[in-house]
This record gives sequence, C-alpha cells and structure tokens, in this order.
Amino acid sequence: MSTPRRTPARTRARTPRHRRSTAAAALLTAVALTGTLTAARAAPAHGAQPPKEPVATGYGGAVASVSPYATQAGLDVLKHGGNAVDAAVATAAALGVVEPYSAGIGGGGFFVYYDARTHKVSTIDGRESGPAAMTTNWFIDPATGQPLSFTDAVNSGLSVGIPGTLKTWTTALNNWGTIPLGKALQGGIDIASKGFVVDPTFNSFTAMNQARFSQIAPTAQLFLPGGAPPAVGSVFKNPDLANTYKLLAKEGPGLFYGGELGKEVANTAQHPPTIPNPTMNFRPGGLTAADITGYNAPVQAPTHVNYKGLDVYSIAPPSSGGTTVGEALNILSNFNVNSGDQVQALHLYDEASKIAFADRNRWVGDAKFNDVPTKQLTSARYGDDRACLISPTSTLTAPVAPGNPFAPGGGTDCSAAAPSGTSYTDTEGMSTTHLVTSDKWGDVVSYTLTIEQTGGSAMTVPGRGFLLNNEMTDFDFVPLYPGVPDPNLPAAHKQPRSAMSPTIVLKNGKPFIAVGSPGGATIITTVLQILVDRLDLGMNLEQAIAAPRASQRNAASTQAEPAFLNLPQIPGLEALGETFTLAPPSGTPTPEIGAATGLEFLPNGAVEAAAEPARRGGGAAAVVHPVR
Repeated sequence: MSTPRRTPARTRARTPRHRRSTAAAALLTAVALTGTLTAARAAPAHGAQPPKEPVATGYGGAVASVSPYATQAGLDVLKHGGNAVDAAVATAAALGVVEPYSAGIGGGGFFVYYDARTHKVSTIDGRESGPAAMTTNWFIDPATGQPLSFTDAVNSGLSVGIPGTLKTWTTALNNWGTIPLGKALQGGIDIASKGFVVDPTFNSFTAMNQARFSQIAPTAQLFLPGGAPPAVGSVFKNPDLANTYKLLAKEGPGLFYGGELGKEVANTAQHPPTIPNPTMNFRPGGLTAADITGYNAPVQAPTHVNYKGLDVYSIAPPSSGGTTVGEALNILSNFNVNSGDQVQALHLYDEASKIAFADRNRWVGDAKFNDVPTKQLTSARYGDDRACLISPTSTLTAPVAPGNPFAPGGGTDCSAAAPSGTSYTDTEGMSTTHLVTSDKWGDVVSYTLTIEQTGGSAMTVPGRGFLLNNEMTDFDFVPLYPGVPDPNLPAAHKQPRSAMSPTIVLKNGKPFIAVGSPGGATIITTVLQILVDRLDLGMNLEQAIAAPRASQRNAASTQAEPAFLNLPQIPGLEALGETFTLAPPSGTPTPEIGAATGLEFLPNGAVEAAAEPARRGGGAAAVVHPVR
C-alpha cells in the first residue's frame, strides 16, 4: 500500500549520524579477479566528467550507478536535502541521457523502496504493457504463418510496449518523494544540454547498433553524427532530450500520458521514421495514444523469502526476478554453502539456479492474466521439495522439468532420476541498467530500468531525443512447452515476463544490502551469485560485485565469463559433470555478465556504495560525507 507524500526533507525531524568509521576494505582481491580499475579520463570543462570511483564509504546517503554523471546527479539531490527516492529519480533521469541505449522514458522498469519510517518494503511495477490491439499471434508473420525472426520483431513497431518509466518516477515521487518532477529532472537537463564525454562503452554500443540505427532518420541524426559513432573523448549533447525534460518539468507527466508527447510516441511505433528507401523492413506497430493514456504503474507488495535469518525482498510478477532468486535461495537453505568447499558451493549455486529457472519458465508471467503461484514458488517448503533433486556428487542433466507448486511435494519425485524438460532460449535484452540510493534517514531504493535490447527498437521519437523500447519481444512468440499452457504469450494490455531483480535485504528489520544488475535473464543469476558470494562465501560487497560470474539458466551448459573459466575450481566442477561455455559478447571487448551496483549498511552506521570496477568500463559510487 502506498503511504502519504512526505514532508519535505529539510523539515523532517531526523538527525543524520556523523560518527566516524574506518575506511572500506581494499579492493585488491576483487580487482585481481576482473582486471585493473579504469582511470578517469581528463575531460574538457564543458561536459566534464565527475569523479569516478567504484567504491565509496561514508554517511548522509549514497548513490551507485554505472555512470559518474548519473551518480553525481543523484548525489547533488541528496546534498540539497532530498531523500533516497528523489535521488533515485534524478539518477535515473540522468541515465536516460548518458546511457540512452539501456534506459530512458521510452522504456520501463521495477522500483523497490524501503521506508525507514514505516519499516516496510514497497515496489512499483513500471513494466511496459502491450497495446489493446495485441493478440497471441502478434509476432506471427501473416504471410507465412510462422513466428517472425527475433531480429525482425525487435526492429519494428510491433516490439514497442507502453512506456512505464516516467509513470514510475511520478508514482515514486508522489508517494514517497520530497521534490517535484522538475527538480528531479534538472540534473539530466544539465547533462543533455552541456554534454558528456563519450567513453569506450558508449562508442562500442553505438557501433554495435550502427547498421540498424542508420535506417531510422532521427536515430541516425542523433547517434551517428556524420554517419559514424561519436568518437571516444568527444562531448556528446542531446538538446532534444533536454527540451523534452524541460517540457515535462513544466507541464508534468500528462504531456506523455494523455498529451502531445504520448501521441508522438504512438505515431513513431505505428509509422517507423525510416530513411528513404531503407534496406531493413521496420514493420508498423499497433500502439495508440489511448493505450498510453490508460497506463498505470501500481504500487504492489514485494516478494519475500527468509535466507539464514535475513529478509530478502524483491519484485513480484510480471518480473520473475523475485520468485526465481527467492526459490534458489530457499533451495540453497537446505545445504551448508560455505567458503570451505568452493567447488561444492559453486556446484550448489549452479544446480539451484537450474531448478529455479525450470520453474520460472513454466509458471511465471503476468499475474493479471495467469494463476502465477508466487506464494508457492517463494515458500520454504517448495524450496525443500525441489532441493532433493540436487546431488553433491553429480550434475542434473538439463533441461530439468519444472515442478508443480500446486501439488503436494511440489510435484517432485526424488526417488527417481529428474525428468527432462523442454529447453528454452531466452531472448531478453542483455542491456538495462541498475541504480541504488540511500539517504540520511535510512530510506533505501533499488531500481532496475531498461529499454530491453541495447538500443531498444532503434526508433527515436522525432525531435524528442529518446529511443523506444522493444520490450514486447520478451513475450514467447509461440508456446514454450507444446500442449502446456504458457503464461508468457502476448495479449492485450498484458506485460511480458521480466528477469529484473532489484533486491533489498533486511537484517533484524533494518537495511543490510541493496543490489541489482542489468543483463537480461542473467540478472537473476547475477543477483543470486552476489548474494551467495557475500552471505555465504566470505566476500565483502565490492568483492562480490567484482567476482567472475557464471550463469546457469536450465541449459545444457553454464555460460561463464573468461575469468570464471580460469578459476581453480573449474576442474572440480567438471568432474561433477558441469560444462561451461563462454558468455556471448554484449558490445564490449570482453564477454561480461551483468553490471551490478549495491549498497551495504555497516555496523558502525556508515554505508558502503559499490559499483563494477571493470564491467561496462566501471561504475561510479559516491556518498554525501565520505570517510577518508
């Protein structure tokens, strides 16, 4: 349930704590796992890059994101009396400028909030929804009767869902924030107007999309100046987005949900603004202005599991993040996962992921359209039932069949070999972005937002400076299990299943850890692995974020980063029957899984903010009052 809008932060009768603490532990171990830190490049005064450090410890509030510009925008709000919600929206708005291929007001996401006053965790479902015209055959080619190729579906108006990001921001600010939307957008306006320094990641993501970006006139004009990706070290400006933010600051969200901007979004999806005589076929979509007007981002209850005495909260369906991470943790609760036997710990992590993904793919979808067994999937009893499939001396043959959360014993027969399931190739975008914030009152936000693929649908709204999502391609185009109901088929006003897993962990009722990551379906395993590394294997938060990753998603082989494949535990895992393949490239020179950010609340009252030291070029963490 939502709570009344808060009293402005400057009048709230809370006193920030200023006790001193020692500095955070050194990053030597974590850095050794993933590579050296990238030094901040000297930038010109116009669009100059703020300080960029992957870890910060101190008091008064904290922010961590993938970008130093976005982190600074959120930090500025905290320094001027704003709370964690205000800072989260400001950080997200800035990410829409500096990370436009991963986030922005053309997309959606999930927002998790801990209120220090009420001691409750709430969430906002800002997931994109399908238009009223959407049918089960949305991605079936009428000319052939066969499903469209994934590429054809992405690069089309059919892939565009009703954007939910702006509604998420206003819902959060109206319920728990202390500043108006205009103030939250100001950091993004400044960055878009003055520009930001192009780094190798932005350059490589642009190059990765160059072929399709070149087919959409406003996209090519904005992101391919002179016909090429912006050069590393140059200053990139987006005056159209600055003006869009200014209009939203002046006129409010009604400009988008019911106004002219919403009409322009719908028109772009219906009539993709291609160049004359394009070489790619961008099919028209069915999104309408009325669809956008009727969109709502509701406040809803989180998922909850208890892991080793800690309360773990995350997102409920239509995201599968909370149920799948939660189920895996419940499975792991049946074993002694510890650092004394690293081979066994990694084996258990992989097997729990495999089983939880089997259930995720069968049962999770939009709960407004399907009987999604959220309570059962996150119950300790169901985790116990499914845990009996795991052997400490061998590996389950994947794909494993799903259980039945509605049946006694979870429908799991552990007296026989695990039944085989149907393989699933996830197509969820490996992009997306995540941020975390806290404030001096103890409020915490963990927020994941996206436009799906890196570059979304490739379609920029003419004159507005932002890309539209391709989120509808997260639906299954045809039933996953032949003859079995599929909860993730397209339908009018339905939301596709997500893997986003923004998470807040409480210890004794108070914030302990907040974490999340981008990465499509690998978001789930990234968050799970960070929690296992931190809670079970003795790593601190920055080490857990930096550690090499592997992702088992009920497939015959576990995807892994190069550094993971070089771990000394690999021969032992292979002796148990585990097999590994290199994670696919995601637009960066080295295959990567996720790009996490997190917060940890220390016993002495300080907060530690952490971002990636290397993935995506490294992230940025900051606190209001640093401990030096």
